[in-house]
Amino acid sequence: MWRRCASVVAGFVVALACAQPLAQEYPAKPVRLIVPYAPGGSPDVFARVIGTRLSESLGQPFVVENRAGAGGIAAAEHVAKSEPDGYTLLVPDVAQLAINPALFARIPYDPVKDFAPISLIGSIPLFLVVRPALQVNTVPELVKLAQSKPGQLSYGTGGIGSLAHILMESFKRPLGLDILHVPFKGSGASTPAFLAGHVDMLMTAFAAIGPHVAAGNAKVLAVSSATRSPAAPDVPPIADFIPGYDFTAEIGLLAPAGTPPHIVNKLSAEVAKAVRHPDTIQRFSAIGAVPMSTTPEAYAENIKRQLPRFEKAVKESGAQASN
Repeated sequence: MWRRCASVVAGFVVALACAQPLAQEYPAKPVRLIVPYAPGGSPDVFARVIGTRLSESLGQPFVVENRAGAGGIAAAEHVAKSEPDGYTLLVPDVAQLAINPALFARIPYDPVKDFAPISLIGSIPLFLVVRPALQVNTVPELVKLAQSKPGQLSYGTGGIGSLAHILMESFKRPLGLDILHVPFKGSGASTPAFLAGHVDMLMTAFAAIGPHVAAGNAKVLAVSSATRSPAAPDVPPIADFIPGYDFTAEIGLLAPAGTPPHIVNKLSAEVAKAVRHPDTIQRFSAIGAVPMSTTPEAYAENIKRQLPRFEKAVKESGAQASN
């Protein structure tokens, strides 16, 4: 009896000793970071900067793979249905996690059930910019001009249901403004159209418009976050004119649901280190982004909070998309 018990205990100890190295060896091969947008955009920059830091700290390449189209639905579905082993991760923003569920009647993934949140990485506010030819310098001046010319002013976005579209409609509605929406095929097309005078204003990221503001070809009136942005500290928040207005493009890191907790927690801890790296802070600041990190649990709660906020905003915007 004693020999049998000793054998069982010894076997358990050996199994435990073998399991511990296996749990610690992640990652043992390259990790894919799936970005639901084309190269060059903010989520792509986030992924490449954080990927570099994770490659350095974890000793394996974190390779960025861009899968653009349909608001990131295909990219999110791909990760949701991938093996939950920590080697295929999603770098999402609010479009995949909060806008798409409200915009489409059906999407092939559940933003809460199909993913294991790892951490938020950072957030980016959008800026309301106008053509200098409008000769307005403040939001009240723009409101007065738009009220005097109902339906004659226009704004451009990267498409129906895009974050810029939702934010502009959330700006127009409480102020009772009639400003025409002109959707383009991607945000990359809206900025040239704006600079060419085809639309009067944009709601866009600082990285896309900053150089044109410096050159005098665009004028910034307000920022979408509740507080001022370090990228343009003299620019007031829209919340100064519309109480409670607070929208940013939050970008994070997700794994497929069922990914082992030790992998999720390890990645979360490494992200926390990565966002504090001086190079990360500098690179994020250059595009008007604020680095941040959260626990997996806090990120999960964040996703749940964003869903009803954007459901309301999408409904009020009137945006609709067919599957």
